[in-house]
Amino acid sequence: MKAVILTEPGGVEKLQFDEIPKPIAADDEVVVKVKAISINPIDVKTRMGIGLYARLVSEVPIILGWDISGEIVEVGARVEEFKVGDEVFGMINFPGHGKAYAEYVTCKAEHLARKPRNISHTQAAASCLAALTAWQALTKVARLSKNDRILIHAAAGGVGHFAVQISKQIGAYVVATCSKENTDFVSSIGANEVIDYQTVNFEDKISELDFVLDAIGGDYIERSLKTLKMGGTYICLPSNKSAGVIEKSKATGKNGYTMLVESNGNDMKVIAQMLENNQIIPHLSSIYSFEEIQAAHRQIETGRTKGKIAVLL
Repeated sequence: MKAVILTEPGGVEKLQFDEIPKPIAADDEVVVKVKAISINPIDVKTRMGIGLYARLVSEVPIILGWDISGEIVEVGARVEEFKVGDEVFGMINFPGHGKAYAEYVTCKAEHLARKPRNISHTQAAASCLAALTAWQALTKVARLSKNDRILIHAAAGGVGHFAVQISKQIGAYVVATCSKENTDFVSSIGANEVIDYQTVNFEDKISELDFVLDAIGGDYIERSLKTLKMGGTYICLPSNKSAGVIEKSKATGKNGYTMLVESNGNDMKVIAQMLENNQIIPHLSSIYSFEEIQAAHRQIETGRTKGKIAVLL
C-alpha cells in the first residue's frame, strides 16, 4: 500500500511516498481503508523534530497523522462494536504512532465512532483531533456550564472554531479573538463578542471571565490571566509555549492547566452526535489530494488556516 514516511526530521521534502505492507488487525483492532485524513499543527511540529518526535523516533520510519475517516475492511477477533463495511472516523492511537498517512491503518476499535451519514469523509476527518481537543478541554478540564463566560483565543482556527460552537451548545457566553479578516466568520459560528487581536488589547476590553481557552500561549498567558475573575480557569494548549502556566496562574489566584488530547471513542461518539445534529459544523478551508501532502503541511505552517484542511485519498 502507499504511505507517506518520515525517516528524519526536517522540511516538507522529508515527507516521502513509499510502498509498505498493508497492516493486519490485532484482536482488539480494526483495519480501516482510509478515505480522508486531516492535518494538524502537531503533524508539522513532529515532522520538524519537535512535537511527538521524541516519542516516535525509535519507530523510524515514522508515518505521521492521527485523524482518519474511512471504511472498515478487517475486524479483530474480539471486536464486537463494528463490522466490515462500517464507515468510521476518529483520532487514532494518540499520542502514540498514528500512521494515518497511508491507504490502510490499524487502530483500536475503541478509538473510533461511526461516521454520520450527513457529512463527508473529509468533514469527518476534520472533526477528530481539533474537535476532541475542544471537547475534552471544555468538558473535562474547564467543566464549562451554561451562562459561564469564556474567552477563546485563535477562534477561527481548527480547535478554536470547534470550541466556539461547543461552548455555545453548552450555553456559555463566548468572547473570541481572531484577526480582522475572520471576525465575520467567528461571529457566524456563534461568538457573542469578537475582538480583533491585531488592533485591540483584549485584556483591556474584557474582565471577570470564568474560563480562557488559549491555543497560542507565550505572552498570552499573563495577558489572559488578567481577564479572569478570582478562581477562574486558564487552559493553555500548546505545550511548547506553556512554561509556567500553573505557577503564574496560582500566583494571581487563578487555576492554570495544560492538557494533551487523548484518543477516546466515547468522546468521538459525542462529536459524531453533534455533527449529525448540525450542532457543530467543521469549516474546511482547503481539501488537498494525497499527492499534495507537502502543500498541505505548508498551509498549516502559515499559522493562518481558517478552520481545518483535509486530504482526500
